[in-house]
Amino acid sequence: MAEKITVAIGSDHAGFALKNFLRDTLTEEGYTVIDCGTDSAASCDYPIYAEKTADAIRNHSAELAILCCGTGIGMSMAANKIKGIRAACCSDIFSARFTRLHNDANILCMGARVVGEGLALELAHAFLETGYEGGKHARRVEMMMALENKD
Repeated sequence: MAEKITVAIGSDHAGFALKNFLRDTLTEEGYTVIDCGTDSAASCDYPIYAEKTADAIRNHSAELAILCCGTGIGMSMAANKIKGIRAACCSDIFSARFTRLHNDANILCMGARVVGEGLALELAHAFLETGYEGGKHARRVEMMMALENKD
């Protein structure tokens, strides 16, 4: 069996149960999973956990990450404010796969109120098991990342 990567995972209160399901399942499958919180279903502010999870990517504790909230949109927006992060909110397998292939996304965001556990796990697998294609896409990713340095 090939060695599995380290994955950071985080959520707000709405994504708490889905985060725990994914954390436990991915751990059982052999991934090293860093749980960045939240640690309960009590109402909390999602940008806190988007930042904590993104920090695991930025400090190289994890290769990729997953964020869960109600829709996945808030987490995606918050994570994309952090330098070096390319977060994509996905609710279909094609997008989860191609955001890695073409955009070199490093965080998958999903909504617990949008996808169930089965689809969430399929999305996670598509994202975690797909590599970056590079080639003609590298120039575009570089252009996209240059945008975060503009005033």
